[in-house]
Amino acid sequence: MESDDELCLCFHVSKSKVQQFLRVEQPKRASQLSECGGAGTGCGWCRPFLKRMFDQAVDAGKSDSLPSADDYARMRQKYIQDGKGTPPPGAT
Repeated sequence: MESDDELCLCFHVSKSKVQQFLRVEQPKRASQLSECGGAGTGCGWCRPFLKRMFDQAVDAGKSDSLPSADDYARMRQKYIQDGKGTPPPGAT
């Protein structure tokens, strides 16, 4: 996943925006990433990925383990089709 790709597809929050939030705000818990444009508060798909980014920020030795943007979007589509989340109106 590239920096400008959307991590939260419901609220169009990019990976770079989350990275900047992590650097500037230094949240104490992964759940505080919801303060970054509402990330993670829509269908719920991005929550595990937000947690990965939070863990990576806490432990700088961890590598970026996010899939490509295309794979990410396909996996989310299946997640939605399987009835595991409902995106808000206007979501990608």
